[in-house]
Amino acid sequence: MTIRLDGNQTANALMNTLQGQVAALKTAGVVPGLAVILVGDDPASAIYVRNKRRRAAAIGVASTVYTLPATATQAELLAQVAALNADPSVDGILVQLPLPPQIDAAAVIVAIAPDKDVDGFHPVNVGRLWTNTPGIVASTPYGIMALLHAYGIHVAGLHAVIVGRSNIVGRPLAGLLLNHDATVTIAHRQTAGLAALTRTADLLVVATGQANLITADMVKPGAVVVDVGMNRDAAGKLTGDVDYAAVAPKTRAITPVPGGVGPMTIAALMMQTVALAERRANG
Repeated sequence: MTIRLDGNQTANALMNTLQGQVAALKTAGVVPGLAVILVGDDPASAIYVRNKRRRAAAIGVASTVYTLPATATQAELLAQVAALNADPSVDGILVQLPLPPQIDAAAVIVAIAPDKDVDGFHPVNVGRLWTNTPGIVASTPYGIMALLHAYGIHVAGLHAVIVGRSNIVGRPLAGLLLNHDATVTIAHRQTAGLAALTRTADLLVVATGQANLITADMVKPGAVVVDVGMNRDAAGKLTGDVDYAAVAPKTRAITPVPGGVGPMTIAALMMQTVALAERRANG
């Protein structure tokens, strides 16, 4: 029987645990602080930021959103980052992507203090990941690992195929899986013989942004499938990168869209924010 990897249920359980951790920190005089910088008025970004702030409030994390106009200069954004770097009450800093074209996102990411880079995008944190050194990692891969762990799915010894090579999902997830003793192959939409490759996967993770890219004939029977895609079909309905209805019956476990990876991404952000606050509390 196929297991539905329920991200909403798992995230809610994690939030309950975090709420207790935050209460303990507050007793010790430390309030976890998350600063989010939003540049411009992109509707999707505004929704993401609102959801993050709602989750933070629910567990007692102090979250502040700093909104800059779409016309903001790179110097103005960097000045805001520098101020937050210097603020001892801020444990985590997140700059919502994408940024307007006049701003160099890479320069902004590098400007965030590595130990406050709650998104895990700073080169120092990327280096820590790939040298298997404890540190902050990107929220979506962290959330995926937490979801698999919650369902008792151990990746050691599995062949994991990741379709997608972004710095946000594919590449950091590959590092995490390697650190947990999986054998990892990274593919993408241009990979020759993609279907033959995905059929070798014990764990298949898809993060391409192409609706229904993965069909039933591309999946090994009994595989675990994690769908990171978030697309809208012609009717406006949310759909993933995997043809869920056709693929699910073949799998050992699969994430739905919505309600799979998405809630875990925000949960992972909160987990790492609280962990940074605990580091501050412990000196």
